[in-house]
Amino acid sequence: MKYLLSALFLSLALNPMFANAEAEYSKESAYKALDQLLQDVRKTRGIESEENTQRLKRFKDNRAEQARLLAEAKKEMEDTEARSDELKALYDDNEVKLVELDDKLTERMGALGEMFGIVRLVAGDARGSLESSLVSSQIPDRSLFLSELAERKELPVTEELDKLWKLLLEEMIESGKVVTYDASTINVDGKEEVQPVTRVGVFTAVTGGKFLNYLPETGRLVELGRQPAGRFQSMASDLEAADTGMVAMAVDPSRGAIMALLVQAPSYLERIQQGGVIGIIILVLGGAGLLIVIWRFVVLTRIGRAIRKQLKSSEPNEGNPLGRVMKTYFDDQEQDTETLELKLDEAILKETPRIEYGLSFIKILAAIAPLLGLLGTVTGMIQTFQAITLFGTGDPKLMAGGISTALITTVMGLVVAIPLVLLHSYLNGKSNALVQVLDEQSIGLVARHAEKANV
Repeated sequence: MKYLLSALFLSLALNPMFANAEAEYSKESAYKALDQLLQDVRKTRGIESEENTQRLKRFKDNRAEQARLLAEAKKEMEDTEARSDELKALYDDNEVKLVELDDKLTERMGALGEMFGIVRLVAGDARGSLESSLVSSQIPDRSLFLSELAERKELPVTEELDKLWKLLLEEMIESGKVVTYDASTINVDGKEEVQPVTRVGVFTAVTGGKFLNYLPETGRLVELGRQPAGRFQSMASDLEAADTGMVAMAVDPSRGAIMALLVQAPSYLERIQQGGVIGIIILVLGGAGLLIVIWRFVVLTRIGRAIRKQLKSSEPNEGNPLGRVMKTYFDDQEQDTETLELKLDEAILKETPRIEYGLSFIKILAAIAPLLGLLGTVTGMIQTFQAITLFGTGDPKLMAGGISTALITTVMGLVVAIPLVLLHSYLNGKSNALVQVLDEQSIGLVARHAEKANV
């Protein structure tokens, strides 16, 4: 039917066009065209009607099959719903059982969970200790297992606990050993080479008489840029040369902290340099004073030995003060007692400056040294305040030079003055003792001469 209406509408739409464009056609041709169009419409309608009939027939023939499929679909839906209910019930039961099992697991794992926390804590602490330990320079890559164990979420197995225990035991045992092994070291020039290293527990490592520092970041032993005093290096050399027995060795229980402070301490030469020009002057004066002390000590010792030798002889020897005093007595025996006494006093006065020569200069040096130290202190403080005025107090290094001069010069002045004062007192006492011997002998000679005069 729809094809017929379409044809009619089409014919109505085309009629004006045919009327306007083809007026020359005859009415007979137009009738034939309409008849042909009608026949085509009828033919199309018949084909369409036949198709609808066949489609209806097929639908009726398949009604039973569709009913069967519908029944199967309904049955499958019912089975699926039943299975769903069954699975839901099973899921609910499993949820209840899972909660119960989880409670049991939590209850039974209470001690194990606490142990796991302790294991992780111990592994983390041990990792830091082993990474910074000197033993790692001999036995590397020990911290990899500890890192994995410290970050793990699961419970450790027995083998892992046993390995952790062995690592801790190994560190304890190695901390009490003195061993020599080949290791990669870096010298002060930055060159890396393999050398025999002697390790004293986990405290000190040396090679070639030089102390080493272990860098955990690179796993290398680095030679200290500044070595400690020579006596410590001698200990290191003796330890490397020894095969058995007991050897004295410097051990740093802080694992490098004390050694780092020790090597930073300035040497005696550096302390002298910190004193500046005034410090050098103090040392020069101290050296001069020491030389004078040695010279006068030798002289007084010889004089004392000569005087003791003269005391054993009655013949005067002009090579010593007592001999010269005795010669004065023997030369003026005819004089009266008072004159002789004056002569002897004069002879002793001549000998006294020779005996006490240089002692006053030592005393002067002992007095000048602390004054120079005080001068250095004032100079250093002036430098310090100048630095504060120019740069403020933000950087202590700018004030270090003045402070060093202020402190070191004071110390140097006292170090020079105190020994000189003591040595001056000793030499002064020694010289006074010699002068006293001369006085005693002169008095004895005067007394002998007075006895002879009275007789």
